[in-house]
Amino acid sequence: MTKEKISPGMQQYLDIKKNYPDAFLLFRMGDFYELFYDDAVKAAQILEISLTSRNKNAENPIPMAGVPYHSAQQYIDVLIDLGYKVAIAEQMEDPKQAVGVVKREVVQVVTPGTAVDSSKPDANNNYLIAIDTNQNLFGLSYMDLSTGEFYATVLPDFSSVCSEILNLKAKEVVVGYELDEENQDLLEKKMNVIVSYQPQEENHPLLNVDLNPIEVSAASKLLYYIKTTQMRELSHLQKLVHYEIKDYLQMTYTTKSSLDLLENARTNKKNGSLFWLLDNTKTAMGMRLLRQWIDRPLINQQKIVRRQDIIQVFLEQFIERSDLTESLKGVYDIERLASRVSFGKANPKDLIQLGHTLAQVPYIKAILESFSHSSLEDLVNAMDPLSELEELIRLAIDTNASATITEGNIIRTGFDDRLDHYRKIMREGTSWIADIEAKEKQATGISTLKIDYNKKDGYYFHVTNSNLSLVPDYFFRKATLKNSERFGTAELAKIEGEMLEARDYSAQLEYDIFMRVRSQVEKYITRLQKLAKQIATVDVLQSLAQVAENNRYVRPTFNQTGQIQIEQGRHAVVEKVMGTQEYIPNSIVFDATTNIQLITGPNMSGKSTYMRQLALTIVLAQMGSFVAAQSADIPLFDAIFTRIGAADDLISGQSTFMVEMMEANHAIKRASKNSLILFDELGRGTATYDGMALAQAIIEHIHNHIGAKTMFATHYHELTSLSTNLTQLVNVHVSTLEQNGEVTFLHKIAEGPADKSYGIHVAKIAGLPITLLKRADTLLTQFESHAVMPVSTEKTINAQTKPLTLFEEEQQTVLERLSSLDVMNMTPIEALNELLDLQKALKR
Repeated sequence: MTKEKISPGMQQYLDIKKNYPDAFLLFRMGDFYELFYDDAVKAAQILEISLTSRNKNAENPIPMAGVPYHSAQQYIDVLIDLGYKVAIAEQMEDPKQAVGVVKREVVQVVTPGTAVDSSKPDANNNYLIAIDTNQNLFGLSYMDLSTGEFYATVLPDFSSVCSEILNLKAKEVVVGYELDEENQDLLEKKMNVIVSYQPQEENHPLLNVDLNPIEVSAASKLLYYIKTTQMRELSHLQKLVHYEIKDYLQMTYTTKSSLDLLENARTNKKNGSLFWLLDNTKTAMGMRLLRQWIDRPLINQQKIVRRQDIIQVFLEQFIERSDLTESLKGVYDIERLASRVSFGKANPKDLIQLGHTLAQVPYIKAILESFSHSSLEDLVNAMDPLSELEELIRLAIDTNASATITEGNIIRTGFDDRLDHYRKIMREGTSWIADIEAKEKQATGISTLKIDYNKKDGYYFHVTNSNLSLVPDYFFRKATLKNSERFGTAELAKIEGEMLEARDYSAQLEYDIFMRVRSQVEKYITRLQKLAKQIATVDVLQSLAQVAENNRYVRPTFNQTGQIQIEQGRHAVVEKVMGTQEYIPNSIVFDATTNIQLITGPNMSGKSTYMRQLALTIVLAQMGSFVAAQSADIPLFDAIFTRIGAADDLISGQSTFMVEMMEANHAIKRASKNSLILFDELGRGTATYDGMALAQAIIEHIHNHIGAKTMFATHYHELTSLSTNLTQLVNVHVSTLEQNGEVTFLHKIAEGPADKSYGIHVAKIAGLPITLLKRADTLLTQFESHAVMPVSTEKTINAQTKPLTLFEEEQQTVLERLSSLDVMNMTPIEALNELLDLQKALKR
């Protein structure tokens, strides 16, 4: 379509659209947001709305689709959930007063990382991440726009950046430099993250912190992106906080997933996760903080003990804790209410919720004081009731106010004299009119005299022609009809003026008063955010106390000797799912001379559960929670590395074995003597002897060079002989009961190696045919008679380990001679003679 044929309205659309090529443009036209051209075609398909056209009779009609403005949010949500951006263009003037085309401007760009107004409220954090690099280091900054939380850190490489993006579950990443194609594909196609480029930076008071320049650069680009998409100053954004990955218990996204920390890895749902188990929080703020504590357990013992002390107090004073729990039920999401105020989107109901919450704070504070314990002093002292703000909201906002701010009935009577006057007029005006009518009827003697109203003449006295002689002088003519005339009086005009003013201006006055109140609330945002953090902390701690009480958890202690002493420990989540009567507990012991447990036993017998039990106990302990055991004394760990369960990475074309080796490599390179390593059936993804050789080499490397606490579950029973020379390795196995050829898995860990594998018994449980099982048993006997045992390691830690091999020593010599032959430079007779010599050597 040529430019000359485009209407002024469509030209306006195209001028705006060219600035937002990567977003759906919602173009406000009356009561609808309209989409045109390709946007309309795609949106109609995605949103399942009708596709029509503008200028239907034209040679090239313009595709068009629209959604009602009052229900637009649900359509925006669909687009955002699918990873699209949406630019919202509003009418900036009253169409009735506009000269020519109504002025329109984009007032906000909603993106997956900046969405705060979902029609499906989600209490979880929605983090927007920005990254930048100086070639040597990466700066990473993230923010939740709905709460204002703002953080930054420095990372050594792009793999660490990707791990943090996965951990934060970000949907959008703002990139401050030119990504290469490989890394862009990694983010967009494999991690399913939308990438937005932002090369410009934003100078902002929130950045006034002494940080590495590269993380400040990432944070400033994040702020600029927020400024350009939200198009407003946001007072709820918090000051940038620096954090270090090493300040928390380090776990990769894969590790957290394999341990089902925040969601069940098989269902991607909360149910069946550690978060599901621990979440007895009563507030949205507490729920988000609990997720953060699970996601980032502490390594600072003093901070951990501080949390334990408060949980202990809550456990010991049940009645006070019950009162505290009840008081938290009246608390709304202060963080997100504050952000709605900052965005200018808070409505009367939001302020009512905020007021109700602030009214609860004195009760919460009083209950905390009633515990009378020093561990709670900091929480009590930081609990700011904001009584003046609570009073403002209570006096200003009517408790029956609706969510709409333009239709009146939102300000409480008694708050504003002028508004009260208007309401009195509207309430009593009708009776005033009736009084004037009765008074004038008596004064004039006109029995049929009555007061009527229409838009043209307003209020008037209706007098028929037969009574015109009785009309007094102070009546003035307003209109003449065929059989009657309409009159007014000064008194009636005064009342009419007051009533019309009250009717026309009271709603606007209420709107103005509400906006002033909201502006006052905005001044308290920083204090509200601090209060939210205190309430969230109290909520999480009472939740952990309740869970500990309900499930018989104990307070763990920490030692400096590196020993693990867990008596009758349980996998907290599995126990909750199965029930305490069915679950079989296991003690876990690593004494001062033990770093590695080599775990053998049949599949399905509980090896993985036993290993995860230890990891979950550590996560619980280091987030400050009590743990599922009779007693627990453990060291503080700096990281947990896992390889549990088989999984192909089909998207990147990596096999189970490749994934195994990559995760093993990650652990081996990054683990320290203070780390925990859990390897389950490592090496099973390749040929038996390859796998056994790698498994042995990995165990030896951890033993000789790392010293990390390690659980290594394996079906290679031959590896159990390593305990002879690896002094810090012990064998444990899962007990079984075998009677009359039937095997029962006891799910109990015992000392020593397993005597054999029970794979065929597992196959029997699975229901494979009896003839097949008998054949497998025969083959197993044949294979076991030809098994090759691993070569034991040297006793000295730094000695070279002999390679595991299929060949005897003499055969190995022949192989070495064969591999060294320069066949290409030998004559046929020389090659034949050499071959005869090698054959003789093999026959000796």
